[in-house]
Amino acid sequence: MFKMMENVFKNLASKPATRMYPFEKREPFKDSRGQIEGIEIDKCIFCGICQRKCPANAIVVNKAEKSWEINQFKCVICNACVEACPKKCIVASPEHKTAQSKKENYKAVQPPKEVESDNGKVTA
Repeated sequence: MFKMMENVFKNLASKPATRMYPFEKREPFKDSRGQIEGIEIDKCIFCGICQRKCPANAIVVNKAEKSWEINQFKCVICNACVEACPKKCIVASPEHKTAQSKKENYKAVQPPKEVESDNGKVTA
């Protein structure tokens, strides 16, 4: 009986063993894989290496349209695309996403670049 009372008083006087989760969030571990946030589309050369390296076929690169698309529900968060990208333009975050109710793909399209000519601006 006295042994139990010793534990009760010890637990009352010490800090809790767990975090108060919604208020105290833990920092992600070093090199943890949380999610693919997107791409820096201006750096991308649309080589398609990320598409070929993706084991889940979640990435679609269209060189003609200059677009890059990822299906977040197919993605297995292996970060093979991030490691394989020669321009290092795919952005990965160590934090996990919250649950979603809609299946939406992330699509990035490179805007046409304007080239200066003698007559004025012309898009290329």
